[in-house]
Formats: sequence, C-alpha cells, structure tokens
Amino acid sequence: MSIAEALIQDLELEAANTRKLLAVVPGDKLAWKPHEKSMSMGQLASHLAETPAWTGAMLEPAMDFAAMGDYRPFLAQSKAELTHTFERNHAECLRALHDRDDRFLNETWTMRSGAQVLLSQPRKDALRSTLVHHAVHHRGQLTVYLRLLGVPLPPLYGPTADHPSFT
Repeated sequence: MSIAEALIQDLELEAANTRKLLAVVPGDKLAWKPHEKSMSMGQLASHLAETPAWTGAMLEPAMDFAAMGDYRPFLAQSKAELTHTFERNHAECLRALHDRDDRFLNETWTMRSGAQVLLSQPRKDALRSTLVHHAVHHRGQLTVYLRLLGVPLPPLYGPTADHPSFT
C-alpha cells in the first residue's frame, strides 16, 4: 500500500467520526463557550470543518503564515454550512492526495512565519499530524463542549455513556 493510500484510509476513518460529532452540534449553540479563554463551539466545529482545506498548502514546498495576509478562519453561520464545508473540504483533500507518489510524500515540508521555521518534516508526517492527529485533538475538545451542554455523545472509538454498546 502506498503512503497516499494509507493516509487516505486513515482520513476516511477519521472523517466518519468527525461527521458523527458535527451531526450532534446544536445549531443554536454555536456562540457558546465553556470558558472565556475557549473558542466558541462554532469556532471549534468550524476549525474541524476547515482543517482538510489545508491540504493544498501542505502539497507546496512550504507554508508561510507571514505571507497569509488577510486570512480569516472559516466560521460557519449555521449547522448546514458547517457540515457542507466539512464535506467539500474533505472531498477536495482526498482528491489532492490521490495518486501522490511516495517520493513526493517523503519530501520535506516546512511551516514558517517569515524567516522563523516552525516545523520542518517529511510531508507525509506533516499531513498525518495535521489532518488526523490535530482533528482527533479538536474532536476531543468538542466532546467536552457537548457533554457540558448535555448533548448525548455518539460512539467514536467505542461506546459512550449515552450509547453503551455498538448496536
């Protein structure tokens, strides 16, 4: 199995969990925050929906935050916009990775802010870290938000208190 095929397989599995979680985000609670220093639920869920769109920048030799100028993070105004954006970005991510060869995915990719190098590693590792691990981290945060609001949590990696079995 190629690196791209393995990465796509992981992305598809993780996308299923992201879909389950986005499906239970209450559309009327997007502005809710568990703490003043926290992102709002809408910001956090929007971040999950936007992350797959970063794939294009990660297929370039480097990404420079200092050159991003007027970039503004995506912020969904509705649950429908949130899920639509995730599906569009996920599909584009898979298309961009399809047929990438191992040589390309083993090349070094660099994240910088002007002259300061923030990260430099094989592209395959940067993609997996950002598209898989980063998403898992933020889904974990989102489960806490949902639990605090009393929203039943869907099973992601196993049963939850709200869904104690897989059936």
